[in-house]
Amino acid sequence: MTDTTVTPATSDAVFDELHAWLEDNWDPDLTVGVWWQRLGLAGWAAPGLPVGSFGRGLGRNDAVRVQTDIAGFGALGAPAGLGLLLAAPTIATHGSPEQIDRFVRDIVTGVASWCQLFSEPGAGSDLAGLSTRAVEDGEEWVVNGQKVWTSLGQSADYGMLIARTDVDVPKHQGITWFAIDMHQPGVEVRPLREMTGHAMFNEVFLTDARVRADALIGGRNNGWAVANTTLMHERSGLGAGGGSAAGGGAMPGSVADQLDRRAGDFLAPPGRPRRSGGSGSGVVGMASGSAKLLVDLAKGNGTNTDPVVRQDLVRLHVMGELARFNNLRLKGAKQAGRDIPGMANISKLAMSDMVRLSRDLGLRIVGPAGMLHPYRDEDRDPIDAATGNPFLGMVTTMALFAQAPSIYGGTDQIQRNIIGERVLGLPKEPNNDKTAPFSELPRNA
Repeated sequence: MTDTTVTPATSDAVFDELHAWLEDNWDPDLTVGVWWQRLGLAGWAAPGLPVGSFGRGLGRNDAVRVQTDIAGFGALGAPAGLGLLLAAPTIATHGSPEQIDRFVRDIVTGVASWCQLFSEPGAGSDLAGLSTRAVEDGEEWVVNGQKVWTSLGQSADYGMLIARTDVDVPKHQGITWFAIDMHQPGVEVRPLREMTGHAMFNEVFLTDARVRADALIGGRNNGWAVANTTLMHERSGLGAGGGSAAGGGAMPGSVADQLDRRAGDFLAPPGRPRRSGGSGSGVVGMASGSAKLLVDLAKGNGTNTDPVVRQDLVRLHVMGELARFNNLRLKGAKQAGRDIPGMANISKLAMSDMVRLSRDLGLRIVGPAGMLHPYRDEDRDPIDAATGNPFLGMVTTMALFAQAPSIYGGTDQIQRNIIGERVLGLPKEPNNDKTAPFSELPRNA
């Protein structure tokens, strides 16, 4: 491994070291690629990863604080996206040292971007019912099938693919997790335009696509366990207080082609909101701190005197504080060698509630201006100029996107089922999908 010199430290020592490191290493005239290489190989891009896997072994709260302190210092943050949020911790948990060095290094340094190839038209809430097949062919696997709701698939270098590798065992037992190259014949990405005007989600068609055998993560037919690690990080990262995805202004990977640009050019000017381009991680991240934004907007236009607005602002603040305290509870439990079962699911449900409240409250505060939304990037500046409110686009994007968090990453109903069955021990609905071979199960028409 490359970063074996990094060792765990106490919380105070970590941040003293971080601040000293930033003083010595940050330079806005560096290219994005050079800066991210420094940040990633020093363990600061993904400090929650284990020591020896390009991380520093920090807990979630300290890892989030590292990113906050980097932004507060005025430096460019870590590479944004699903590589850092999902792929890196999954591979660090289940991958071999060679796979960690091969894949995680390129994630933390921003060289490669990732997407998630999990959901299918007939396998959303019942993810284990997926039908995309991977068939072994010598030193490779040949993949055929269709995926949907693939976030940022159009800009991804690799995909986190789960595919069926055995149809003669129960459905949860015949799945394998692969790291698939998205830049190959047989991988077709088609955008799905949302009502926000953006196309973050895609459908992906796999036709005789190939995956090297050494890109199989976690063992053949063990993909359900590996996928659950990915989903746990997704629900924690997207959940209330979870810190969301990494917060850099530049985009990683070869398609974005930003590694050779000046790092300082990606910092938002003082007093100006950083625009996320409508990405889901940007919206959810904004929801985590939306109470302060909406308080400022309400003060600015006088709606802070409305008693209903004031009550809901307090409610949103309280929801954010509850999420923060839940994270602190989880941190304390982890440090004591314990866990709080279901906390990731609870956080995901709380985020859905916060996003919906932010939607309703934001539109009440901005009033009729909430009807104006920049569906295209070129519409942003004219609307900002006409309304005098550079934050309006964030409010309307939240309002239009608010329907999504209760669906992606596992619907609210699925989160409640998980809490009921796995945490509270309530009985499952009777079925034989854990014992019958996948090939014998009835399928949706």
